[in-house]
Amino acid sequence: MPPKMPKPVLYNKYDRETLMQRLAQEPFERRTISFYRYVHLEDPQSVRDQLFLEWDVFHCFGRIYVAQEGINAQMSVPEPHWDAFVASLYAWDAFRDVPFKIAVEDDGKSFFKLTIKVRHQIVADGLSMEDYDVTNVGRHLSAAEWNTLMDSGEAIVVDMRNHYESEIGHFEGAILPEAETFREELPEVLNKLKGKEDQPLLLYCTGGIRCEKTSAYLKHHGFQNVNQLHGGIIDYARQIQEQKLPNKFRGKNFVFDERLGEHISDEVIAQCHQCGEPADNHVNCANKACNLLFIQCSACQSAREQTCSPECQEIIHLSEEEQAKIRQSEGRSRHAKRFNRAKTE
Repeated sequence: MPPKMPKPVLYNKYDRETLMQRLAQEPFERRTISFYRYVHLEDPQSVRDQLFLEWDVFHCFGRIYVAQEGINAQMSVPEPHWDAFVASLYAWDAFRDVPFKIAVEDDGKSFFKLTIKVRHQIVADGLSMEDYDVTNVGRHLSAAEWNTLMDSGEAIVVDMRNHYESEIGHFEGAILPEAETFREELPEVLNKLKGKEDQPLLLYCTGGIRCEKTSAYLKHHGFQNVNQLHGGIIDYARQIQEQKLPNKFRGKNFVFDERLGEHISDEVIAQCHQCGEPADNHVNCANKACNLLFIQCSACQSAREQTCSPECQEIIHLSEEEQAKIRQSEGRSRHAKRFNRAKTE
């Protein structure tokens, strides 16, 4: 009998420290991108496995979700492999000519491993595929078209991101839901827009994936003039820069990688959650048992050692064994914790 061929490894097998060292020693530049597409995938697991095999060869890193309703990806791709990566992706009928958003501020170190997961949905909304048609979406607007509609004064601008994202940056005059998740946000936005079914709506999010799903949801509920920012805030920043357009976005764009944000304008519109001074840098509490995501200025970060409370500051000075016991006794929350100023006022 011929020897059995070893099964290919379809996951990362190295620890964080090793991966970070390898990333620091790379002799080439990386391009940080994001893309998504709502498209029916019959076998998401098979798609996931094949994509891992293809992208691992190119040394791609990132966080990618695959579901029956499509794909959502944030990645960094080595410049020497960029053309080969694009060719391999576009070879898939489901992903042919999918547009990419290129990060504005990035050093290529946003990701250090390749993670591809199969999910029930690429954007969790608590609904099933039968509840509404996610492909029946609104009109996509360029940055110039978006600015024109904003200037008209007739459109309602809606931020389809979570509260901790819009707190550090948003479009002028936008409705800013206080939701923790997209699942909570859909009914909240629908309620806020009741009676305005005939008014033009302008929806936006980080890269377009959430506002695209929202546009389909609102059209299903009878809204007639639904528009979305094509490519989201990420591509808006590129377009206004290249075309020398007025910038109507104030502050910083929250991103879901190691950076946690990139500046779209020079304004700082948020405040430190501890002292109230202008600040827009998100950090996670250094107490791993807490890990709260909150805004902290550099002075508070230094004085409080990147902790959110005196209790957490005491804990980080305990031995690692004692800290481990605290984490075990408190249990790790299934969901990440984020500071919400609205719930403390």
